[in-house]
Amino acid sequence: MQTSFSRFKLSPRWLISITLVYLSLVLLIPIVCIFYEAFHLGISPFFEAIQASNFTAAARLTVIIALISVPLNTIFGLCVAWVLARKQFWGRTLLLSVIDLPFSISPVVAGLMIVLLYGNNGWFGSFFQQANIQIVFALPGMIIATIFVTLPFVAREVIPVLEEMGSDQEESARTLGANDWQIFWRVTLPNIRWGLLYGVLLTNARAMGEFGAVSVVSGSVLGKTATLPIFVEQEHHNYATESAFAAAVILALLACVTLVLKEILERKTHA
Repeated sequence: MQTSFSRFKLSPRWLISITLVYLSLVLLIPIVCIFYEAFHLGISPFFEAIQASNFTAAARLTVIIALISVPLNTIFGLCVAWVLARKQFWGRTLLLSVIDLPFSISPVVAGLMIVLLYGNNGWFGSFFQQANIQIVFALPGMIIATIFVTLPFVAREVIPVLEEMGSDQEESARTLGANDWQIFWRVTLPNIRWGLLYGVLLTNARAMGEFGAVSVVSGSVLGKTATLPIFVEQEHHNYATESAFAAAVILALLACVTLVLKEILERKTHA
C-alpha cells in the first residue's frame, strides 16, 4: 500500500517554484525593500544623503582600502598559484589549506587576531608604538583586515586555470630562449587572464563589502574610520534611515555590477 508521501513526486516545476520562493524571501524581497526605503520619499533625499560629509568620507576610505588591498592580494595570489600549480613539494597540501583559512575563520575572529598582534598591548604593539605607527583603529589595521579576508580569491581562481593549461607552452617558450619574465607576459598571463580577472573582481567585491574584521580593528568612527558597510550599520543605529539605505543602495549597485562582470568573465573563462 502506497502512502501519500510515496506517491508524491517532486517535479522540476515544484523545484523551480521552491527555488524562486526561497530566493525571493532571502535575496530579492530584501533588495527591493532597500531600494524602496531609499527612494520612497523621492530622489532628493537620496542625493542629499550621498553628498553628506560622513558618506563621502566612508566611500573614500572604502575605495582607498580596495585600491591597496586588491593589488597586493593579486600579486600574492599569482605567486602562490604558480608555485602550487607548477611545483610539487613537501607541505604543498598544508599550504593550500592555509590559504583557505580566511574562508573558514570568522571575520570577527580575524579582527581580534589583528588587535592581539598589533594593538598597543599586542605582541608587536610596543614595536609600532616606538616607531610612532598606529596600526589598530587606523587605516593600516583596516587594510590588514581586508587583505586577510580577501586573501584566497585570486589564488583559488588562478590555480585551476594554471593546472588545466599545463606547462607545455611555457617549456616550449623556454627552449626557444625566452626568460621567465617573457614567459609570464607572453605565455602564462594571456592564458590565465580571464580567471585572474574573475579572482580580482571577487577580491574587490569582498574588500568593498567587508564588515566584521574591519569593524573590529577600525573603531567605527563616522567620518574617520568608517567604511561604507560600517556607515550603514552606524547610521541605522542612529536612526538616520535615509542615509543608511542610501549607502546600502550604493553597495547593492556595486554588487549588481559585480554580478554582471562575473557572468561575463565566467563565460570568457569557460569559453
